Amino acid sequence: MEEAAFSWIKVADYASELQWQENQMCVVEADGKKITLALKEQQIFAFAHKCPHASGVMANGFIDGLGNVVCPLHRYRFSIQNGRNTSGEGYFLKTYPVKENENGVFVGFKKSFFGNF
Repeated sequence: MEEAAFSWIKVADYASELQWQENQMCVVEADGKKITLALKEQQIFAFAHKCPHASGVMANGFIDGLGNVVCPLHRYRFSIQNGRNTSGEGYFLKTYPVKENENGVFVGFKKSFFGNF
């Protein structure tokens, strides 16, 4: 992951100030989009707010023991690291890089290079 390829949007000063649910997920807004954050083994992951299959709210699901987020509607599973569908239906969940440092918690969005010719 090359950091220069991303616009980093601050979502919190500290991870502890985020509104974590019992399932260790929360919803934040970054770059005008709702994003789901998940906390697994003290690392934060970011991915789409809704399931690509039937728009289930991913934050209402859970993280299984293998590190997959499970959609609450139809139990489709996606890797929180890369968005790959691990239950075999062929969908892909958009993921975003996360960095956490002394300046806060940031979610990365790919920069658009159109118009930079």
